Amino acid sequence: MGFSRIRLNGEIINLDDKVSIHKSKFNNIDIVIDRLVMKEGVRTRLTDSVEHALKLSDGYLVVIADDKEHFYSEKNYSFKSGKSYPDLEPRLFSFNSPLGACPTCNGLGISKNFDIDSLLLDETLSMEEGALPIIKKNAFLMQMVRSVAAAEKVDLEKPFNKLSAKFITILYDGSGEKIYNYKFESENSSWNFKKEFPGIVAWLEKKYHESESEKTRQDLEEYMIIKKCPSCKGKKLNPFALAATIQGKSIMDVCDLDINDAAVFFDKLVFTGNQAIIAHKVLKEVRDRIKFLLNVGLNYLTLNRDAMTLSGGESQRIRLATQIGSALSGVLYVLDEPSIGLHQRDNEKLIQTLINLRDIGNTVLVVEHDEDTMMASDYLIDMGPFAGIHGGEVVAAGTPDEIKKNKSSITGQYLSGKKKIEVPTDRRKLTQKIILNKAKENNLHDVTLTLPIGGLTCITGVSGSGKSTLVHKVLVPAIKNYLTRGRRGSSANYQSVTGVDKIQGLIELDQSPIGRTPHSNPATYTGMFDDIRNIFSMTNESKIRGYKPGRFSFNVKGGRCESCEGNGVLKIEMHFLPDVYVTCSECRGSRYNNETLSILYRGKNVADVLAMSIEEAAPFFENHPKLNRALKLMNDVGLGYIKLGQPATTLSGGEAQRLKLSRELSKSTKGTTLYVLDEPTTGLHFEDINVLLKALNKLVDLGHSLLIIEHNLDVIKTADWVIDLGPDGGKNGGLIVAEGTPEVVAKVKGSYTGQYLAKVLKSR
Repeated sequence: MGFSRIRLNGEIINLDDKVSIHKSKFNNIDIVIDRLVMKEGVRTRLTDSVEHALKLSDGYLVVIADDKEHFYSEKNYSFKSGKSYPDLEPRLFSFNSPLGACPTCNGLGISKNFDIDSLLLDETLSMEEGALPIIKKNAFLMQMVRSVAAAEKVDLEKPFNKLSAKFITILYDGSGEKIYNYKFESENSSWNFKKEFPGIVAWLEKKYHESESEKTRQDLEEYMIIKKCPSCKGKKLNPFALAATIQGKSIMDVCDLDINDAAVFFDKLVFTGNQAIIAHKVLKEVRDRIKFLLNVGLNYLTLNRDAMTLSGGESQRIRLATQIGSALSGVLYVLDEPSIGLHQRDNEKLIQTLINLRDIGNTVLVVEHDEDTMMASDYLIDMGPFAGIHGGEVVAAGTPDEIKKNKSSITGQYLSGKKKIEVPTDRRKLTQKIILNKAKENNLHDVTLTLPIGGLTCITGVSGSGKSTLVHKVLVPAIKNYLTRGRRGSSANYQSVTGVDKIQGLIELDQSPIGRTPHSNPATYTGMFDDIRNIFSMTNESKIRGYKPGRFSFNVKGGRCESCEGNGVLKIEMHFLPDVYVTCSECRGSRYNNETLSILYRGKNVADVLAMSIEEAAPFFENHPKLNRALKLMNDVGLGYIKLGQPATTLSGGEAQRLKLSRELSKSTKGTTLYVLDEPTTGLHFEDINVLLKALNKLVDLGHSLLIIEHNLDVIKTADWVIDLGPDGGKNGGLIVAEGTPEVVAKVKGSYTGQYLAKVLKSR
């Protein structure tokens, strides 16, 4: 290539001379590009030589001047570590980009691992009796375990806690390089082979990662625990991205801050010179967006909060904050219950934000049950008068004051105080208690919870104070662990739990759907459909034709319409557009064939019955005590308007929760059960809350206990006991600031709930 000199292992050598190279040793060879004397007019030659050197070396250059070496690189190369670092560009700071993501967890920040404690159901059982239920008795893995046990002279009929530590280590972690001879026999064949034992954990991990079945993976995840990624410690980014800091904080350190602290951090950031010019617009944008999040009451959220853990109300308020930031005017904004999950203190901020949105020239339409939001509105439209087939009309429209005076408006009667949810004159005296000692999870600070048994208890507190964490992540798993006598659940987040022997069971009544397909409906969920099908199969015509109860199921061939397979609708695939559903032309949406529909009970066929509302069906089945009782209970929890055959996919979260509640009320359970509900008033009107409270108190009167996470003051004021968390949200929460009857909590000055509760109790 025309070069005459090299530097070989630190020594300059002329290539015309004899060059001696060690063939068996590492040799460091550099090309000498140029030698220069610094003088006038040498700049052009120097530039050409530097460019030539960088091109040949792919971006690296060594300059020797005054017997000192100076290393230069186009690639952020560190001569000390021997590594090249990527350029600081936006992609480097994104865990969704391969450039920035932690290579170990691919930017997730977590790793899923099988938990040995979760795998073991009961250490007093033997392996053959199912001590490790994840290993089925006739499974291939169990056959391997038996071969290993035989080789190690271990009796698998012994209780698990009597097995040797050596065998348990082999069982979980594998045998290393030790080979076993495996022999299997079945009815048709037998075979044997030699191989090391991989261990249960490695076997399950392989099955989890290689399985194409989503159900198999979900089943296995029950035995796994989520831990922070060991490489990035949950930060999600690679070391290069985390090494870039501003005022000593990496980008993920900033994202770990709650929005309150993030506001302080960015307000205190000061740059000078070119940095100030570069950062000016970016800082203004960041500060404005943080301010919008503060204004909608989300100060307790951390910037990196997982979107999957946000409630519907929180997600909606984040979207609202982005809209405020756009500063548009002349827009119609439609919000559906933005106050969901908000404490009264935070609700005031939200209302002010909506008012500001209106004041910059927008129209804000809010579907809402919150009294404060109604009273702050310019115009109210009240729908009703009741629900379902008894609703659908505009009952009243006007200013809040006009609605208050409208006698036909139930909403107006509650706003004016003519109707109200009464405060009980006597609270239940509660003596028995469950005590959870030193709970610590998320923002909880060694909280000791004393939960009374036999009454209605409310867990309250500002948004983000730790209510859901305390109940769902610590208390419920602790009680379940105690009741099952199993090893599931960890006591790492609490010290001890006592008093659980005073209850016989625990049931969570959440707002999750009762079914995910149109085949599920209130009739099937409550079990009423079995009785209805039996009734139709007992008619004279059915007996003559030989129709059994299965004939009247839209899930079974024979009685259903085969054209739509009992769905009542046909799905038309539109390829690049959303699928379209059309009513089946064969059965006209009834789901059944003509022969099945010809069977009548009291003049109605099975499709007619499924089309009945709950309140219509109750008198229709008055001669069937079991059915009538179940229907009456559904009516009692305010579900009289829904239809027996209404697809589960069309039910709201509140309706699904009340349906579950009615099913629990219909059971004749013995002993005390603890029912846990999370904001059951979501989506409920004052009148619906009144009905719900009667149903909840009926459960308590049956001898059960209720624990409700709630913001609604109408529910809190009727509770027997209130446990208030706070004093604030996020890291400033996680403490019990008040507990006792509503009257006691109302007198605690450090409790935000108490301050609002005092106003409500004064007006009774």
